[in-house]
Amino acid sequence: MSRAPGLRPFLPADAPTLAEIFRESVAALASDYYDEDQLAAWIAIADDESEFTQKLASTLCIVALVDGEIAGFATLRDGATFDMLYVAPRAARRRVGSALADAIEKLAYARGAKNLAVDASDAARDFFAQRGYVAQQRNIKSLGDEWLANTSMTKDFAPKSATAGRPQ
Repeated sequence: MSRAPGLRPFLPADAPTLAEIFRESVAALASDYYDEDQLAAWIAIADDESEFTQKLASTLCIVALVDGEIAGFATLRDGATFDMLYVAPRAARRRVGSALADAIEKLAYARGAKNLAVDASDAARDFFAQRGYVAQQRNIKSLGDEWLANTSMTKDFAPKSATAGRPQ
């Protein structure tokens, strides 16, 4: 991929594709960090398509396109929580996640957030750390009968006067 992915707002018709990207991303990109039962419990979040669509629609959701096809998505919840970031395995390590994260950070900042919080999976923790997020605490989350660990992280934005309107 030679150019940055295109970005656009979520449309309800995107939900089945985003659910599939969610499942594929968890299965392929988190398999080094969680066991099969944990992955299955995580993937099951997208099993109820109506509920998954509602979750996406209740946030500010951005979709990334590569060569006209959806390659990933990210959500901002409550103006200051980076809620979801999932990239299709075929598009991993091709700046799709970075483009989505840049967009979510800029949107949060533009809406007045002084910082952005994320509960990063073990698979995503290094990605967020490289973007300036600082670990605050480890968490254990229950999904069905499984327990999954993640890390609460935050990124502080510099005051607007110091950054000419852009997060750092």
